[in-house]
Amino acid sequence: MASAIDAVYMVEASKELRMAQKNLLCGEDAAMRESKEGWHSTCKYSDLPIVWSDSIKAVPQNASKTPFIVAHEFFDALPIHAFQVVEVPPTQQPVTSSGSSPSASTTTSSTTRQWREMVVSPTPEGTTHVDLGTPKSLQHERVPEFQLTLSPMQTRHAQYLPESSPRYRALRSTPDALIEVCPDASLYVSDFATRIGGSEAHPKRRPSGAALILDYGPADTIPANSLRGIRQHAHVSPFADPGLVDLSADVDFLALVETATRASEGVECHGPVDQAHFLETMGIAQRAEMLAKKAVDDAKRAEIERAWKRLVDRGPGGMGKVYKALAILPENGGRRRPVGFGGDISA
Repeated sequence: MASAIDAVYMVEASKELRMAQKNLLCGEDAAMRESKEGWHSTCKYSDLPIVWSDSIKAVPQNASKTPFIVAHEFFDALPIHAFQVVEVPPTQQPVTSSGSSPSASTTTSSTTRQWREMVVSPTPEGTTHVDLGTPKSLQHERVPEFQLTLSPMQTRHAQYLPESSPRYRALRSTPDALIEVCPDASLYVSDFATRIGGSEAHPKRRPSGAALILDYGPADTIPANSLRGIRQHAHVSPFADPGLVDLSADVDFLALVETATRASEGVECHGPVDQAHFLETMGIAQRAEMLAKKAVDDAKRAEIERAWKRLVDRGPGGMGKVYKALAILPENGGRRRPVGFGGDISA
């Protein structure tokens, strides 16, 4: 029940967006005071305290509290590292401290495969074409100021990030394989899981709470070449006009599942499922019908109709298939699946 909510915490790094959210939720005249936790105000709809912080680490982790976490288009905005498998000839393979190549009898006699990081570098002067990191739909635009290039040697991240999961390691045998890895996503989803299920560092007598993640990305594959730029609601090159373009990348949902269940034995994950499936089984059509009945005129009813159908549209221009939903819940041995993820209200 709403009366059981103690406080609402908003993780928002942007000062401008924090202020916009405060104006919407608390009113333009509402005071906003600062503390070690973040910035505080009061919701104008329910008198609930709302606290903004620029990091989830500032949100108190109380084992006696039940957290309900909603991450809507949150993970796609986190920074990623991109890697590609390359063929490394014997002359470029590392040598041991003694000056000889490791396993000289076998390793250096043949080409091996290695992960190399895609790094951002300035576009050379005189370049008349866009690089492979720019979507085909944007390749008619002016050449951006930066481009993705393959690192000539192994970076520090290339040595351990693609080895952090069996899913990534399995692709090292595939020539020219591409993957995107988001370390920050692992940190956040680990935090979600331990708040719900507890861990050795943060023990919890009984797992409680839930997390709902809504974002876009593939359901069962590793993202690759997904980095995009968005400006004024249109797709643009992610390498042009730095600082003025919002950057976004597909979310690796199976990596979130893997990390969450590894971080806490007290949680289980459900999904990802298509947003259309999730919203339809949650009753979006019936809820939209109720809203339409209360609409003041036909124009408002038509707007409601267009809005909810776009959310569940599985076509190329819709959001129903591209967006996914993932739930993190207290572990219960799979005895009950949540509504929207295969379960029903009476289960």
